[in-house]
Amino acid sequence: MSADEHRPPPDWVGDVSLGVRAWVGDTPPTPHPERSSGEQSSERSPAGRRTAKTGRRGQGRSRTKTWEERKAARIAREEAAAAEVEADPESVARTILLDSLTGQARTRKELADKLAKRGVPDELASSLLDRFTEVGLIDDSAYARQWVESRHRSRGLAPRALAQELRRKGVGDEEAKEALEQIGEDDQRAAARALVDRKLRSMSGLDPQVATRRLAGLLARKGYAAGLAFSVVREALAEQDADLDEPHPDF
Repeated sequence: MSADEHRPPPDWVGDVSLGVRAWVGDTPPTPHPERSSGEQSSERSPAGRRTAKTGRRGQGRSRTKTWEERKAARIAREEAAAAEVEADPESVARTILLDSLTGQARTRKELADKLAKRGVPDELASSLLDRFTEVGLIDDSAYARQWVESRHRSRGLAPRALAQELRRKGVGDEEAKEALEQIGEDDQRAAARALVDRKLRSMSGLDPQVATRRLAGLLARKGYAAGLAFSVVREALAEQDADLDEPHPDF
């Protein structure tokens, strides 16, 4: 057996950063006996980079919670919220309503659902909702008008689609009808045409029948009646064909 086989391994064995220093001719430091195997060294390599032992990566990141831990945390939050409601239900209910209405209008049904989810008694919730309605903080009619105007302008939704959205939000039929009266036939046609023109930009060279089917489907999903949808689509495609057939003025 040779003398090399009896020689103890160098101090840097097992530490990649110290091994690199030994390879370039730098004398590796003697590991401190009190340092744990996962502790990062504060020395820097010849390139100026901070050296670190393997196993350091990822240190400091929070451990992923198990399903049982997440469930326990959720139950603890729910129990704490229930205890708070039981101690002072009116104060908690007021806070929920005011926080929900900060910066955004909401319907009475949306607010009632929030109170019910937090365990606020129905009688107290109804009383507070009536009071907030009396002072104008809750106004389903104004909410519906604002919602219809905004969604029709930004998304091009037709009255039928808007009526479904208002119904899901708990707006009454009378309030919804009044709000939808803002959108006339000309408004619907203009909004539908804007949707079609925008979509046509990405449909050049498409077969006319396929284009018609896709555009009509787009308008149907936005709530437009079939008659209006096909009328707008035919008009847009006809104008597009006329533009393509028109000779360039320079020729």
